[in-house]
Amino acid sequence: MDATQLSIGIVMLLQICAGVLMNVFLLLFYIHMFSASPKFSSSDLILAHLALANVMILLTFGISETLSAWGLRNFLDKYGCKIIFYLYRVARGLAICTTCLLSVFQAVTISPGNSPWAMIKAKLSKSIIPSCVLFWILNLLIDFDVLINMTSPQNSSNVQIMLDFKYCSKVSISAETTLLISIVFSLRDLFFVGLMSVASGYMVFVLHRHHRLVQHLHRPGHSPGVMPEVTAAKRVIALVTLYVLLYGRQTIMLSILVNLKEKSSLLVKSHMVLSFTFSAISPFLVIHSDRRMKMFWKRESPVSNLDPP
Repeated sequence: MDATQLSIGIVMLLQICAGVLMNVFLLLFYIHMFSASPKFSSSDLILAHLALANVMILLTFGISETLSAWGLRNFLDKYGCKIIFYLYRVARGLAICTTCLLSVFQAVTISPGNSPWAMIKAKLSKSIIPSCVLFWILNLLIDFDVLINMTSPQNSSNVQIMLDFKYCSKVSISAETTLLISIVFSLRDLFFVGLMSVASGYMVFVLHRHHRLVQHLHRPGHSPGVMPEVTAAKRVIALVTLYVLLYGRQTIMLSILVNLKEKSSLLVKSHMVLSFTFSAISPFLVIHSDRRMKMFWKRESPVSNLDPP
């Protein structure tokens, strides 16, 4: 193992450890909030679902890529490859759908009372759980081809390999089937990424108008308190912006790698490092922007429990 492999593997491992730790913390925090209050926030439920998808991504694809970066091969048989990549692809689809649901929910929440979206505010909170169930069914069905096409590393020249991950390979059944699957995946990703982008753009417009209105209503030097809906909207915009940027980078880089005749090992590994960056970074954005997290840490801190002198 050379220094490059070692350093890339360490970076991946640090991402996984930090990401899993923070996402699990979010899950436990939201479970605590659900048990403490029967009227929990719908956005908390969506964020908990996103944290679950992030944990699945990091524990499947993240760990496999880390082991591969350290030069390990053949640590999964064909059944292990099928299960690991099926769970990863389903979790990746859930992350896209859930981020989109979060952006749409927050856009509807902050929409003015006279907007068309205001009519579905009351109904939207009741559709969160059915939407999450629908996302699971949708992605379990769409990614079912992984259970057929994914197998252990193939060295035979008679097998047409679509993707070679060194420790697993995705083989092609037929050109028509491969094209159909690619179209379905692309349409799913483009639809949800496009919808979350539109919802985020609408939120930026509403927040900008709200900011101008507040400036007119309040005198200089008397800044009003920031509403929780505004803070939540800014958090969602940050999450969506991060996701769209990383998704665009991944799409462009994957296109470059596919068309390169001689692939640089460093370029491939750097692409893999950034493939699950959203799952590792997004919980930090959520924790940083949630005031309840700061109150929780202060309450749980041993220093805060000491009696004053």
